[in-house]
Amino acid sequence: MKSQFVKILLISVLISLFAGCLKQEPTGDITTATIAPKTQATNPTTNASSPVEMRLATTTSTCDTGLLDVFNKKFEQENNVKILTICEGTGKAIATGELGAADVLMVHAVQAELKAVANGSFINRTYMMYNYFVIIGPQNDPAGIRNAGNATNAFTRIFSKKSPFISRGDNSGTHMMELSIWKAANIIPAGTWYQSVGKGMGDTITTTDIKNGYTLSDRGTYLSMKDKIKLNILFESDQKYLFNPYHVMAANPAKYPNVKYDLAMKYINYAISANGQDIIRNYGKDKYGEALFIPEEDAGNIKNPENVSII
Repeated sequence: MKSQFVKILLISVLISLFAGCLKQEPTGDITTATIAPKTQATNPTTNASSPVEMRLATTTSTCDTGLLDVFNKKFEQENNVKILTICEGTGKAIATGELGAADVLMVHAVQAELKAVANGSFINRTYMMYNYFVIIGPQNDPAGIRNAGNATNAFTRIFSKKSPFISRGDNSGTHMMELSIWKAANIIPAGTWYQSVGKGMGDTITTTDIKNGYTLSDRGTYLSMKDKIKLNILFESDQKYLFNPYHVMAANPAKYPNVKYDLAMKYINYAISANGQDIIRNYGKDKYGEALFIPEEDAGNIKNPENVSII
């Protein structure tokens, strides 16, 4: 009887031990299943393909012509970058940069650029391309500027006839150049014949077309719009006033610590690289029969854009 009782006791102990083992195994599995998701949530997998954003403040002509659609796309693809383009007149673009709200600028107002570099807002200013300003107007040319000797004489003729003149009036590079020509002609433009619209180049050209008047435009924007308007290039042969160089420059990280200076320098180097210059050289040829801008590489004797006359 005693032997049977011992056997029963041993069997009970073995059953209890076996049950304890069964109970511990699932506990281990649950712990593993619970920890794994927490580990993943605490250490999410980084998406290496997410592009880095870079802010570009630029004159309207580079946007209106469509150049940047092509130019920026290649840079974005090669550097895994998303460019946030701010299209505004050069004066406003420089002001945007001076607020620390842009990493790199592409602008075309020489003296305004040099002033901003001198005050420490921008560094590594680099000449990348040029085109020319042109004076456009109605085919019948009521002010007779086709035969003008220079840009100041053309503006003087427009003033004398009080022909409608549409000014951008937006402190852009084009507007600054226009004002410098009026100043050289000793004319203060005012009156009903002179209208300041405060808009970009494309809108200014459209308004000029509606008013059947004259305006100063960069050649590239005019060519990109010429099939939609009645205006013609009436005067363009004045290298002193109508030469139109474009520069890129980086926001100074010493003054604006949050800017992406490394990306800005990559963009500047791209602008003067063989690939960047080729894009500029060929852009517009298929659609307009000529390039809208001329790369710095092809400037020939036009190597000193600091000599342009501007306020």
